[in-house]
Amino acid sequence: MDGVSGIALVGGRGVRARPLTLNSPDCLRSKAAMSLAGRSLIEWAVESLHSQGVDRFFVAANGGQNRAQTKAILEHGERLGVSVRYSRSRFDDSNTGSGEATLRCLEHWDLGGLALVFPSDSVFDFDLEAMVRAHRAADAVVTVASVLRPPAEAAGKYGVVQQGPDGMVTGFLEKPELHTIAHCGSQVETNAGMYLVDCDRLRLAGREPALAALARRSLDWGGDLLPYLAGHGHRVASFPITRFGDLGSPRDYLTTLRDVLRDAYPMLSGHARIHESSLQLKDETSGRTLAEKIADGTVRIGPGVRIGRDVEIGPGVALTDSDIGDGVDIGAGSVLWGVACGDHSIVGPAARIFDSFLGAMVDIRSTADRPVVLEDFCALGDEVRVGAGTRLSGVRAYPRLEIHSGVGIPPGTELSCLQDVLRGLGKAA
Repeated sequence: MDGVSGIALVGGRGVRARPLTLNSPDCLRSKAAMSLAGRSLIEWAVESLHSQGVDRFFVAANGGQNRAQTKAILEHGERLGVSVRYSRSRFDDSNTGSGEATLRCLEHWDLGGLALVFPSDSVFDFDLEAMVRAHRAADAVVTVASVLRPPAEAAGKYGVVQQGPDGMVTGFLEKPELHTIAHCGSQVETNAGMYLVDCDRLRLAGREPALAALARRSLDWGGDLLPYLAGHGHRVASFPITRFGDLGSPRDYLTTLRDVLRDAYPMLSGHARIHESSLQLKDETSGRTLAEKIADGTVRIGPGVRIGRDVEIGPGVALTDSDIGDGVDIGAGSVLWGVACGDHSIVGPAARIFDSFLGAMVDIRSTADRPVVLEDFCALGDEVRVGAGTRLSGVRAYPRLEIHSGVGIPPGTELSCLQDVLRGLGKAA
């Protein structure tokens, strides 16, 4: 939309989402650089907002890896038809939170007019023009994008918006317990972490001595800046948006991915679901193309499936609600349901994989007589190897670990190093 800038918040270490946010056991993958349905999250966000008229973006980054990885993807925006600028690395030493980073960048870039501050680790579907109209009608300094959720879903996980009789925001409950919001009706407004701001008025607020002092100690958007504004006479409004997908944990990631693949996010739809190179690729077992096997039912492709480039799929494979990256091999007779499979991974024959994340170059050494079974939101980092006959439930394994053949790991185990694997084996024994 003309006159609205985009400010991407790129920070944090993605602890809840590990191993998705690790390039290696000791190297962070920025949440902005995480891939979803073939593209990084920051690309999805920029493309979605550009389709609504935003063509000027600013990245408020914290940390060298977050900044460098985001710039490696977006560069200065030419490929996407936008302009992109980045916060100074010298700001990192004094960063006290997302709110402080926003205020500092507003001043540094001398921004005026309206700006949409958005997270780089989520996907969203909303009408920016309608949000701008509501913001102006409310004469708000900040309008909070909110998502309506049942109290039971919001409790303990999301910040809840409190409103006065005039509809303006009066406060926020940060991840409240259920008993504190159970009386609020069938749905409550939860903070989506996206804010439309009047840059000039927010900059003036940021110069208030009390807020400036708070910013020197701790100033996150949800926990500090919004409560300050609402409590000190600054007009804060809320605007319910259509949909907002959280990707902060493997379970959330896979749930949101399924919604994306099922076209619940129209702005993220319209891309080819099976790449032509994969349709024409012959597998080594039958010597037939994927197109031929789909046509005669030898391979079953259910709803919500995306298959990237040069994917080899053997006969008897069944896929549903799954995203298959480039260069993947899927062996004969395997069944994948609710799976994110990273580029160049290998899934051996007869594997049974449900509600699980596989990073890039994962090697699932399943065989027809010793199938591998993954279920209940397993998450395997890049280059993890899983031996034949292994069954995992809710296990997280950091990049480059090997889970040896035929020995169980207790459900829900987090494997961050070889010692964890050995301890898991000992418990299972």
